[in-house]
Amino acid sequence: MIRGILSRSEKFDGKYEILTIQDVTTQIKPESFWLNVQHDAFYAQHNLSISGFLISASKTVSIDYISSPEVNFFRKIAGRFGSKGPSLVFQFLRKEDLEPTTKQTYGSILSNLTYVKTFASGILVPKSYILPLDDKHYLLSPTSLVQDAHRVGLQVHVSGFANDVDIAYNYNFDPVSEYLYFVANGDFSVDGVLSDFPITASASIDCFSHVSRHATKQVDFLVISKNGASGDYPGCTDLAYEKAIEDGADVIDCSVQMSSDGKPFCSSSIDLTQSTMVIKSPFRNRSTIIPEISLDPGIYTFSLTWPEIQSLTPAIRNPFRVYNMFRNPNERNSGRIISLSEFLNLAKNSNSLSGVLISVENAVYLREKQGLDVVKAVLDTLTETGYSNRTTTTKVMIQSTNSSVLVDFKNQSKYETVYKVEEKIRDISDSAIEDIQKFANTVVIRKTSVFPYPDSFVTGQTNVVERLHKSKLPVYVELFQNEFVSQPYDFFSDATVEINSYITGAGINGTITEFPFTAARYKRNLCLGRKETPSYMSFLKPRSLLSLVNPKSLPPAEAPNPVFTADDVTEPPLPPVTAKSPTSSTNAQAHRPSGQTRLTLSLRLSVFASLLLL
Repeated sequence: MIRGILSRSEKFDGKYEILTIQDVTTQIKPESFWLNVQHDAFYAQHNLSISGFLISASKTVSIDYISSPEVNFFRKIAGRFGSKGPSLVFQFLRKEDLEPTTKQTYGSILSNLTYVKTFASGILVPKSYILPLDDKHYLLSPTSLVQDAHRVGLQVHVSGFANDVDIAYNYNFDPVSEYLYFVANGDFSVDGVLSDFPITASASIDCFSHVSRHATKQVDFLVISKNGASGDYPGCTDLAYEKAIEDGADVIDCSVQMSSDGKPFCSSSIDLTQSTMVIKSPFRNRSTIIPEISLDPGIYTFSLTWPEIQSLTPAIRNPFRVYNMFRNPNERNSGRIISLSEFLNLAKNSNSLSGVLISVENAVYLREKQGLDVVKAVLDTLTETGYSNRTTTTKVMIQSTNSSVLVDFKNQSKYETVYKVEEKIRDISDSAIEDIQKFANTVVIRKTSVFPYPDSFVTGQTNVVERLHKSKLPVYVELFQNEFVSQPYDFFSDATVEINSYITGAGINGTITEFPFTAARYKRNLCLGRKETPSYMSFLKPRSLLSLVNPKSLPPAEAPNPVFTADDVTEPPLPPVTAKSPTSSTNAQAHRPSGQTRLTLSLRLSVFASLLLL
């Protein structure tokens, strides 16, 4: 057998054989068994009787459901299974398709459910029959099909669920949210779903349906936003932060950047081309290459004043555009860029947040080359907004990949510090941990430093989290995203399965996520409060999926990730702020490349502009 959907992994091709009905019942032993008869009329033309086969098979195999899109098939089997026979389910195909017996379209038959009830006890319909989409792939108002079918005594089953296909933007790439729209929306609930990923369907219905946002939390960890709810809105905008708070984030974050006039503000990148439409603005000519930051051209925050930055249009980040996956197109340029003081005031006025995470990078460059002291700017803003005198209970955490930055903050304040290890690592040395303990309260590591997954299959579990915990250092992990292409196959294209593996399997203390709603909902997971955890909420052991692939398709072993050592931690102290001479204008026109290099920059930025406009 080979995969039927070519976007899925080819590594299982040729490993498994076709199973007969008897094989399934003896080998798999399903609790219920559903058989779908797709082409009864075709087989009849070739003198093959599906109905006769099923009647015979039912004597040795327990069949619970039989579905078919052909009315004549149900006429053939009417009354032949007895009073305790399987439930008969009429399958609707596309509305414009013709049903072969009646010669009516399925859309026409849909208007006469009373007629369907004469030969079936239920219906199986595509998702769009209940929740249709507009031409932009957003949900329209639900139809009344479920209520109409229930009114005449028909059960409603829905087909077309899969975690690794396009779903409505309303679901934010979260398959659990999609299921809940069908089973727990407050107006109706379908009776069953047909899914390529039953683990997600089962967990959605049993663990998350009818659970309010104020339900008791079943597990304790921090949900930390990444640039706010940046999967819903452009990152680091007012709307992204407000959505993160609404979605249940415990901590919202601000990646602090500096304008040329010294204003600290929140932006996901020091390069404005990565987070705004600056390349479509009058400031496009301020592009430059700064090797200390990037070898690619950029328009940097310190090349514009704060009023100029405020005039820019934000742009949502689409990290998986190569897969033609785009985030919330209707809001791709919504919101406004906010200053650090606005961010802190927003957090302080929230009743639900426990803290803020302020990220500081490029401090050395800003001090030496731009005359900007980002550490002082952050501390001054925290004082101005009432955080230093403890007029707020909101906890402040300062994060950086540079130990020198955190040492500087530690020397000047009592805020908690968070050390971010941006490298992929397989272990961490005792000396590195000892050094980190001197200046940091918490450590952030990447997902692959917990569960390595080269070639998209988890190959094991490191002991990095365990070692840090032994030294009393909490561990936050990033970056969690809902898009299934961001996850290894082991997590079945489901962000909730991935979160479950890191929380219950690895025991991390916090998730840093672009979709806070998904992680916050997991904390209210009803299945975690039971004495026995159901199989669909159990921790998936590393290598469990890899052990099932065709051995011939296994890739060659990759070189292991490095061990993080004290040499990776140690840095010289931050340099003093170097006053910038009047001639060293931050306006990129003063040091903009010329000639062929300028043409190359223009071409690169033009390509980037076209990508942002997709």
